[in-house]
Amino acid sequence: MGRWEVIFETRDQAELRAHPSWLRDAGIDPGMLRIDTFCVRLVQPTTYRMSEFVAGPTSAG
Repeated sequence: MGRWEVIFETRDQAELRAHPSWLRDAGIDPGMLRIDTFCVRLVQPTTYRMSEFVAGPTSAG
């Protein structure tokens, strides 16, 4: 049981690529991360969201 918490969000792919060095310094396990890419083409720019899995009860109980 657990939940995904957003730890970083950007529209800049280069900024996303530079972020892992900060994660290592913070002691975040890369195996507990996911990256979502939201692409709505012409309506909104692509957004990249990095989330960390946090073990424990979810908000649903």
